[in-house]
Amino acid sequence: MFLDTNGAKLFVTRSGSIQGTTILAIGGWIGSSELWQEPLAMLSDSFTTVSYDHRGSGLTIADTATITFDNLINDAVAVLDANNIRQCVLVAESAGAQTALAVAARRADRVSHLVIVDGMYSRGLTTQDDPFLQGLRANYPATIERFVQLCISEIDAEHIKSWGRKILSRAVPEAAIALRIIGSETDVSGDIQRVQQPVLVIHGELDNIVPIEHGRALAAALPNAQFVMLAGAGHVPTLTQPDKIATLIRQFLSSKS
Repeated sequence: MFLDTNGAKLFVTRSGSIQGTTILAIGGWIGSSELWQEPLAMLSDSFTTVSYDHRGSGLTIADTATITFDNLINDAVAVLDANNIRQCVLVAESAGAQTALAVAARRADRVSHLVIVDGMYSRGLTTQDDPFLQGLRANYPATIERFVQLCISEIDAEHIKSWGRKILSRAVPEAAIALRIIGSETDVSGDIQRVQQPVLVIHGELDNIVPIEHGRALAAALPNAQFVMLAGAGHVPTLTQPDKIATLIRQFLSSKS
């Protein structure tokens, strides 16, 4: 379905049980909800699973001017409201971690548990010093290709790289640049301290985009978090190791009250 909210038409999907715990998934940077397709399919036997293409990604329609961090936060809540979901397990990948951490901190009543996969929550770069942003502006196709190669460090994964290219190709350069700038300028350090929900931080051992030390640091900074290293995984284990992601989430939720 398409959800009209705050000047955008968000593409939203829902599957699984109509009762019980709901998992809401957020993709990263210009990676759409398709990044979560396989883990959510595996989890839909026991949970209601909802995902959406955030502004600037996938099938969602949104003017680039409306891509702001406030709108990214409000969109997550709007998806919950539209599906009559009082509270959810919020799962996020890569740059989606910033949105998820802010929602968990600022709308704590709507989030019971949080799962962060290879979360990009602080770059430590200004937009003036960001070579990736400069690359997007100077040679967008080559920069995207390098990003795909860095994201997927697993061997025998050309089919995943092809899938990743297709996912990223649905974003226009202007949206990709806007989302990159938001990621660099947004500071969620205060939100991290306020997240009281149980959190599972999963990070790929071979992540070339967000070093594993950042994942460990995030888990250490959160008041109630556990860290799991995913052996042999790069930056997008939701695509390359979906079964392990689904299993870790299932175990996490079964062990938490």
